[in-house]
Amino acid sequence: MNSSNENNTKPIKRHETIAQFSREHHFGLLLVWKIKQGIKKSISPERISNYVLCFYEQDLKQHFSNEEKILFVHLPEASPLRIQAMQEHEKIYSLIEMIKNEKNSYPLLTRFSEMLDNHIRFEERTLFSHIQEVVPEKNLLEYQVNHIDNKQVDNDWDDHFWETKN
Repeated sequence: MNSSNENNTKPIKRHETIAQFSREHHFGLLLVWKIKQGIKKSISPERISNYVLCFYEQDLKQHFSNEEKILFVHLPEASPLRIQAMQEHEKIYSLIEMIKNEKNSYPLLTRFSEMLDNHIRFEERTLFSHIQEVVPEKNLLEYQVNHIDNKQVDNDWDDHFWETKN
């Protein structure tokens, strides 16, 4: 077999620092799914919004902060990928503020879930691969990240609206 073909089909192994952020993204995508389930089941937008705000406070806020302090800083400030990631974080922060002020809006929850979904996919498909390519491994190893116990959010939350039968 041609070794160059093997290299082209071999999946990229994520550096452990980046892999942990990817694992946290799984829970962000679950949040997107839960919002969609809630809307599909006509769950009160206030119930969904309350969960979104709890998840943000207990998970997303710290996750974004860690990304900004640990990963994004390795890219030049003028890097288009860094700028895009930071702008998307800002848009998500703005949507959270809007949800705090308007908890009865399916369209707002839909916008939030779409933005979060697109943002996570951008980071996974583009940004993280780029960071891993351009940042020396020793720089990524400098950080011991205190990652979030994502399962704790649901353990502390009594209203599992996404499990409600129609």
